[in-house]
Order: sequence, then structure tokens, then C-alpha cells
Amino acid sequence: MPTRTGTPFSPVQLQCIDCQCTTAYSPLTRTCPQCGGEWLEAVYDFDRIGPVLPGLLGSRPFDLWRYEELLPVSRPALSMGEGGTPLIHAPNLGMMLGCQHIYFKDERQGPTSSFKDRQAAVGVAAMKEAGVTEAVLASTGNVAIAYSAYAARAGIKLWAFLTSLVPAEKMREVALYGTQVVKVTASYDQTRQVAAEFARQRGLFLESGSRSPASVEAMKTIAYEIAEQLTALLGPPDDAPMRTPNWYIQSVSGGLGPLGVQKGFSELQKMGLTGRMPAMAGIQVSGCAPMVQAWKQGQPTADPVTSPRTNIATLSTGNPGRTYTLLVERMAAGSGGTFESVSDDAAFRAMHILAKMEGISVEPATAVAVAGLIRLARSGQLKPSDVIVVNCSGHTVSIEGEVLGEGWARSLVLPSQPPSPAALPQEGLLAALSRVTAGRYPRVAIVDDMPDARRLIRRILQAQGDYTIFEAASGQEALELARRESPDLIILDLMMPEMDGFTVLDQLKADARTAHIPVIVVTAKDLTPEEKERLKGQIHSLLQKGEFMNDELFDEVRALIK
Repeated sequence: MPTRTGTPFSPVQLQCIDCQCTTAYSPLTRTCPQCGGEWLEAVYDFDRIGPVLPGLLGSRPFDLWRYEELLPVSRPALSMGEGGTPLIHAPNLGMMLGCQHIYFKDERQGPTSSFKDRQAAVGVAAMKEAGVTEAVLASTGNVAIAYSAYAARAGIKLWAFLTSLVPAEKMREVALYGTQVVKVTASYDQTRQVAAEFARQRGLFLESGSRSPASVEAMKTIAYEIAEQLTALLGPPDDAPMRTPNWYIQSVSGGLGPLGVQKGFSELQKMGLTGRMPAMAGIQVSGCAPMVQAWKQGQPTADPVTSPRTNIATLSTGNPGRTYTLLVERMAAGSGGTFESVSDDAAFRAMHILAKMEGISVEPATAVAVAGLIRLARSGQLKPSDVIVVNCSGHTVSIEGEVLGEGWARSLVLPSQPPSPAALPQEGLLAALSRVTAGRYPRVAIVDDMPDARRLIRRILQAQGDYTIFEAASGQEALELARRESPDLIILDLMMPEMDGFTVLDQLKADARTAHIPVIVVTAKDLTPEEKERLKGQIHSLLQKGEFMNDELFDEVRALIK
């Protein structure tokens, strides 16, 4: 068997999580030689690696392979720059949720645009080292795409068994790499069983997800990178060289990703590089949420969901098996966490919100995590000071029809000839363009002396619909704007210099031109009973800054603008 080179540390070992028997690492070792258990994990010389690792990292490229002492294979020739993805701050979403430290680990930047590139890079490298020339896997899309790309570079023939729920665009991409696609008209769990039986009958290597040490090791590098990036952004904490987030949030199907990330944070702590584990939040779609159901019922194992009911095919694993049990056990041994579910509709709304507020376009699976983030913030489980990292697992390939619905584009047909010889060349174009913006959008005035507050409210409205938006930075500007533009609604801050919101309200109501305009007050001030009494009869609703959420504001706006 080939072994890793270039490292002075002890060889990688495999340890059975049931009987703790250890054996030398090999990608072909699938069961414990002592008890026959199928759950093995890689272990390293943590006591020796921990003290020297920070010094080694300084001279290495920022990619997955910078952690070579903690991986079961060496950097392969087939590497395509996997790992090293950016950590993107989300200030607009943070303002909306009252949490200023929200970051997205942007796995869209991988070679095939998903976090499965890490798994494929290490998994295929391990196959190559072991002399595997033909392999089998089951997938809901992204795994098959990533493995197909790396298998093509490695010269390994790949069989991909895909449930028929996988979008046709993803199936075609898998086939483009030369993978043999087998479309199975069944659930993902049934598809996985068929793939396993096919591999058994033919004696082929089967990629086994959470039970594959190489796959778990690949995913743990997300944790290593996050710790490095947060330390660079926010500085080290008082009690350790490197920083971890308070929360790590990820959408969950089979659970491989969170299991690997959990292991990565645990290893950092074992090496003395971090002081604590982050709380882990696994978010599932409500139509296929076996982990959430087990968590809420306090069960150590998850009952399978035999008939998933979701349009988000990549999260349709109905039977997570032992992965759920391991996640819960390690959450209990670490710093806790939770499982939550969100609906398809909530995920699709979150997809719009993230794209329109932060310019980050994600696949529905990531949107499930974003919807979960919003739910955790609303329930008070996230503190304003918490550092929160969300796994941005992939790009919007392909967008399900339910995301955009009808009317997401406007048609523009240019005339083939100008209307008359004397007409200006642009006349037909201008006439066509005028039809693109035909119709009157609701007009909303946002009044606040703080630019960030105006920007937040603008983005919330723009994320949910079409509006003509005006802004005023002072009370006097607001009065002039209201008289000039006659908006359908005013969103007003109370605490402004020179002329406060109370005075603005008095003058609006005293002027026949503006008295009819409905007003929503959004304020950070804790109002006294006298101030609340003063607002009675003058406003339609009162929302508290830092506490109102996207839907709450939008519901109020929608109720007032017909």
C-alpha cells in the first residue's frame, strides 16, 4: 500500500468507535478487524502535531491540503484548488436579525461549486492511492457532480446512481464528465440500497458517506479554515491561539458534513489550538426531517421517513442511520446545539432574502440553513454578540421552479423597423423600454437619520417585492418629501436630531396634503406610557429596531398598501 510522505509524524490510524481497536489506515479497510464494526475514524498524533501546526501553516497555500498532517492522503496531482473558500460577512442580514457577526463559509467557490468538492478531492485521492479503477456511489446531485469531476482526472470509472428527483440539469452535468448515470425511480434511501447491491455484485469500491473515513476527514477541513479565518478577522480569544464561532449552522440531509465539521472542531480543541466547541445547529426541511423529529422527542436514534415530501431533492435522505446518533452524542460532549426544521416555502423566501440583501445566490439546500438561522434568531437562541457561521454549501444550480414562480421576468420585443423614415433611430427602442417599467409600484418613504437603518429597511422591502422607495435623513426632509411625492406609506424613526419623529407626525397630520398617508414607526427607543399615548391614532403600527424581523415588517407594509 502507498503511504503518505513528507510528514515526520506517526502514520494515520483507523480506530473503531465501538471497541476502540486501532489498525493502519487504508481506504480499502471497511470494517473493524476485531469486532466487525463498520464505523471507523482516522486518528492522528495530536500531541505532537498541535504545537507545531500554526508554524507550518504560515508558508502554505490556503487550500484543503495545508492540513496534510491531519489528512489520510498526501496532496494528489489531481488537485483543482479545493478548499480555501472565503468567509463572507453578512452585515445586512445581521442588521435584520440583530446579530452583527454572521458569516457565510462560501463553498460555492469550489471547483464544481459545492462543499462536496472537499469530499471528492480526498475520497478520489484515497481511491487512487489504493489502486481503485472503478467505483460506485449514490447521490442526490452534488456528490455525483464533484466525484465525477475528480474521477475523470484520476482515470477512475464512476457509476452514479441518482434518484429521479434530481434535476435533469444536474444529471446531464454528471454524464458530461463521462460518469455512467443510473437514474432510479425511487427515494434516495432506496437508490442508495440499489447502488450498494450493484457494487457488491460486481466487487466494486462503494463510496459510503459518513462511514468513509476519507469523506469525514475531508469535511473537517471546513472547521480548520473557519478557525483560521475568524482568528484573522476578529483576533484570537483570551484563552486559546485560535477562535471558533459560537454557532455553526448547516442544512442536513445524511449528516456527513456536520459530522466532519464537528470532528474538525474537536481536533482543534484536542491540539490545544481552540478553547471550546461551537454549538451545532442542523437544519432539515420539514417534509424530510427525521433528525429533528428524533431530537424533539429525545430519541437517540432517528426513525426513517419513508416518503419524503419536499421539492428540495438534495435534502431528501429519509434515513440518516447512525450519523444522527453520533452527532447528538458529540453535541452533548461538546458545547451543545439543536436541530430545527423549516418548510420549503420558508427556504425559498430565505433564498430571495439572501440574494437581494447580500448578493449571495445559493442553492435551496443552503437556503434551508438560512431559514433555520432566521428561526433561531427569532426564537432568541442566538445572542446579539454571538459569532455565527453558516455553511453556504452550493450555488443555485439548478433553481427549482417553485423558487421564482411566474412573472419573474419581463418581455421586451424590439421593433424590426423604425415607425417612420423621419423617426429617430432610438425611438422604437425607447418605446419598448417604456413598456418594461409600465405600471405604478407602491411608493414608500423611509425616514431615519441613520444610513444603515435606511439601507436595512430598503433591502427588506426590495427582497420581498417591487416598490418605488424614497429616503429622508431628517424630519424636515421627510415633510418636504411627503408633500412632493405623496407616498403610499411612510416608515418613520422617532429619534432624530433637530426635528424628531413625534413632531414629524404632528405636522403630517396637520397638513391636508399628507394627513391621509399611513405611518409605521420603527424605533430603537423604549417608549414611555406617555409617548405611546401620544402615538395613538397617528400611526398604524409600532415596531422595535433590532427585534422586528423581515416578515413582520413586510406583513405590516403589505397590509397597508393594496
